[in-house]
Amino acid sequence: MEFKINKVCFTKAISDVSKVVSTKVLLPVLSGIKIVVNSDHLILSGSNSEIAIERVIPLTLNNNIVLDVIETGSVVLSAKHLSEIVKKLPGDIHIKMLEKQLVTIQSEEITIHLNGFSSEEYPTLPDIDLSKHISIPSNKLLEIIEQTMFAVSKNISRPVLTGINITLSSNEISFIATNSQRLASRKYSLVSDFEESFTISEKSLHELSKLIKNEIHLITIYFSGKYIVFKSDDLTLFSSLIEGSYPNTSRLFPKDAKTIITLNTKQFLQGIDRACLFANEWRNNNVHLEIENKTKIKISSYFSEIGLIEETQPIKEITGETNLKISLDASFLMDALTAIKEEEIKLSFSGSMGPILIEPINNPSYIQLISQVRAN
Repeated sequence: MEFKINKVCFTKAISDVSKVVSTKVLLPVLSGIKIVVNSDHLILSGSNSEIAIERVIPLTLNNNIVLDVIETGSVVLSAKHLSEIVKKLPGDIHIKMLEKQLVTIQSEEITIHLNGFSSEEYPTLPDIDLSKHISIPSNKLLEIIEQTMFAVSKNISRPVLTGINITLSSNEISFIATNSQRLASRKYSLVSDFEESFTISEKSLHELSKLIKNEIHLITIYFSGKYIVFKSDDLTLFSSLIEGSYPNTSRLFPKDAKTIITLNTKQFLQGIDRACLFANEWRNNNVHLEIENKTKIKISSYFSEIGLIEETQPIKEITGETNLKISLDASFLMDALTAIKEEEIKLSFSGSMGPILIEPINNPSYIQLISQVRAN
């Protein structure tokens, strides 16, 4: 095995696949990055028991030569040491396997010898079932992930709620996350010739979101039994699925709203943010909402040892009952409002202690629920 490679490309690929590599593993080889050198591209792989990431580096990028393959082969090198070495080298890199798994890494006048593992010891990745797949633009997938991921549960006593449930039907894909006190649901229209429902860990989608954040391309999603695979031209992420049945969340949505109000999203978010100055001191992190004179909503929080903060904001539209006074978890409300991109939102209240429905105006594909809390 021998190749020369552009330092910038190599550093980026190492960084991407290292995100899922851990030093605390039962198999020492899993603390490394697998490097496979083919005649026309290089593949870097990192893995743990739940997630695996592959990055492909072609011979050329943007009409510039970034890889020169001298001899094909493969090896596994320590992710920690390889990353630290490559970052500190001055320029492009020349890597060659001398004997067994002993590798030399050269850049300008610097030569480093690094022991590795046999690539045959590295676990094989699951086969991809090519028959069941859909495609979605990466920027749209990123938006959907960011609009649901925050609502997952942190309580591992119910593992299925620590993930995001993805349901695919003939005309749409939906992402739902809930921790039983709040819920975020996002739908996206697409055509599929099969139906599927599964739950993927928040950690897997978080890693995927970091990988695709600044890239715009088409992501193909493959459904392969106990695994799901996200793949683009140069990136592949494998993730195991969370076992167990996801709860039926449709019953959580209130059937009838007693009060519906429309507010400016940004203005309301800023008001809740100000209320959080005192809400953070509460055991339940509460903010209070109250309708005043049918035209304004009062936002307040109070802590006996510090003081009171309150403000009023105009209500753009109101229907139903006007006698409303409720308390909500401020951090839940901040997360919900931050994820909404539309200028205006509709809040629907279903009565005493019923959940609050939050919907962006003119975007029925995105819905959030937040449970009320008892005022202190």
